Amino acid sequence: MKLLVVEDEALLRHHLQTRLTEKGHVVEAVANAEEALYQSEQFNHDLAVIDLGLPGLGGLELIRELRKRGKTFPILILTARGNWQDKVEGLAAGADDYVVKPFQFEELEARLNALLRRSCGFTQSTITAGELVLDINRKQAKLEDEPLALTAYEYRILEYLMRHHQQVVAKDRLMEQLYPDDEERDPNVIEVLVGRLRRKLEGANGFKPIDTVRGLGYLFTERCR
Repeated sequence: MKLLVVEDEALLRHHLQTRLTEKGHVVEAVANAEEALYQSEQFNHDLAVIDLGLPGLGGLELIRELRKRGKTFPILILTARGNWQDKVEGLAAGADDYVVKPFQFEELEARLNALLRRSCGFTQSTITAGELVLDINRKQAKLEDEPLALTAYEYRILEYLMRHHQQVVAKDRLMEQLYPDDEERDPNVIEVLVGRLRRKLEGANGFKPIDTVRGLGYLFTERCR
């Protein structure tokens, strides 16, 4: 998933970017609201983590502006403010959940995963399509109860397609799941990865859930739950 982290404290920002990247996400980490607004117009994000105590345009104002601009991705707020009024104000501004500093990364990760699941219509930590089961927490896939040997990039593509099942996903959206920077992106890489993924999914029973929609992108044809 492609995440936007907005945190002015450099050490915490670096820590969040590092840990979330290790968990398989593509992370844009910025220090202020102005950079966040720019990034939100340039890229399609799946979720944002926003500190309320930003310099200049504050976190609450940033959230309101994002919602005003039609950004519907889930937002989790980080706040050092412990009183309930601040939490209510953050949620009223358009945030979906919050974590109070100091926090354990495991709690943050669990809340992020829950928001991502709900935003795609899932309530469990697994996504299932027939005999294919994706474990979101462990970043593992099984087909007919047998583990699939997927690379990190193959897994990211499969998870994104399954989260957006029965929807056409543009190749650019898939590239954003793999690379944080425009200059690193090569559309041919997506074709190679999808080809490898198809071969691994096909197995013995001819399972072919990924269709190419010419000129548009890819479609995971199976219904996921």
